[in-house]
Amino acid sequence: MNTSEFLTIAGAIVPERAAVVFDGQTITFGGLAERVNRLANGLSELGVGPGDRVATMQVNTNQCIEAYFAAAQLDAIYVPINFRAKTNELAQMLEIASPTCLLLGERYLPLVPEGSRLSKGIIILDGKAPENGKNYEELLAESSPGQMHFPEAGDEVTTVIMFTAGTTGVPKGVMLTHDSFSSYLLATVEPADPDVEESNLITVPFYHIAGLQAALAAVYGGRTLVVMRQFDAGEWLQLAQETKANRAMLVPTMLKNLIEHPNFGDYDLSSLSVITYGAAPMPLEVIRAAIGKFPGARFINAFGQTETASTITMLPPDDHVLDGSPEEIETKLKRLTSIGKPLDDVEVSIVDENGNAVSVGENGEIVARGSRMMAGYWQEEAATRDTMRDGWIYTGDLGYQDEDGYIFLSGRAKDFIKRGGEMISPEEVEQVLRSHPDLDDAAVIGVPDVEWGEEVRAVVVGQSDHVTEEQIIEFCRERLAGYKRPRSVIFVGELPRNVMGKVLKRDLREEFSHPVENRD
Repeated sequence: MNTSEFLTIAGAIVPERAAVVFDGQTITFGGLAERVNRLANGLSELGVGPGDRVATMQVNTNQCIEAYFAAAQLDAIYVPINFRAKTNELAQMLEIASPTCLLLGERYLPLVPEGSRLSKGIIILDGKAPENGKNYEELLAESSPGQMHFPEAGDEVTTVIMFTAGTTGVPKGVMLTHDSFSSYLLATVEPADPDVEESNLITVPFYHIAGLQAALAAVYGGRTLVVMRQFDAGEWLQLAQETKANRAMLVPTMLKNLIEHPNFGDYDLSSLSVITYGAAPMPLEVIRAAIGKFPGARFINAFGQTETASTITMLPPDDHVLDGSPEEIETKLKRLTSIGKPLDDVEVSIVDENGNAVSVGENGEIVARGSRMMAGYWQEEAATRDTMRDGWIYTGDLGYQDEDGYIFLSGRAKDFIKRGGEMISPEEVEQVLRSHPDLDDAAVIGVPDVEWGEEVRAVVVGQSDHVTEEQIIEFCRERLAGYKRPRSVIFVGELPRNVMGKVLKRDLREEFSHPVENRD
């Protein structure tokens, strides 16, 4: 199914319903369809056509959603760019994708490298247009609302190029097809219904697969999308109360900030019925606290990555209900540290270095296949061959599956620590460290060691000045096998994270990878 039909269907069924609430303004589904038509006509008049790339660089706004659907109408390819990118990073992505035009917030204009090959120019979303450029709202005002372009692209045609970090430091453009989105949404979301009204409070950036999927799901499902420019815990609480949001998508750090907000108890959040989380490991103590803080909400842990076009495994709401016998509660607490089970329309396996399935309980790389997987990396044949093998996407995530089918992450393949022939999962050590009462956050890296090859180093955020390196190591001694416990501890004010809450291990290794003295 061509994704442009998501808006066509919702616009026909619930035209007067609020589609987007942003900055105090409301756009109906009918109004959204009209704005998309205007933008598509305006871009077409500039010369944008099938296969052309239309890039955006902006915090979350209604314009990001409009740009996606306008590009889809024209059979063009939407290229959302991380608004935190620096000049050199932006230059790399523009060079790789070679977009014909760039829609961006005015504050990012100075980052655009001189000489960028944007044949159709720059469109400023929220300010004065530069020379040879356009203002977004003026472009819409000058364009016809009536004429609609009817896309011809099939399910297998690329509709989005979404950048993900490359191991060499050069971003890779993941090619996602119409089927990458529609196969997932048609299987998991009911179409717009005049009798069913829901709203989704979205804070995840639209340049991330989770953010874009949430937006498309909301449009197809006829849900009102409450858009935040960027996450702020206080603003989120206010918006959730004001809009009576039913759904929310959060990453673990966002959820932690919410439940620890000093005014959390002052807000009425009873309307929230579904909270989906993912994109980074969820500390057990955070999800346990959140379940108690949102007693009326059902929690879902969704695991996936850009290359898999979002969710491939899910821990459903029932596994977040902590009741039953002591043994049943203990089992559920264990499952809360998992990423759940594969979805019905995705094949997931765990394989060894030769691509053979491993036994239950044995660590290996998580691989997946199905219709929603990426088509490959844009103009990166070697990288595509390395990641896509015999129809399987090799995710780079390591994990194991228990006898009940639940999958547990062990970490990224490149982050695993090899000490004297033993493989150490950073996530296992991090779970122990985060359970320390005087630690707020923790990450584990491997550092060079003459005797063992690598040793375990903990980089932690302490809650007080009283906790010491020795105390932390002793705490781990009682809970981990000897070879797994940290041999050194570094204290920092905060861990470097990306917008989705993932710890930037590369940054930690660059700063803290000096060898350490071994300890018994």
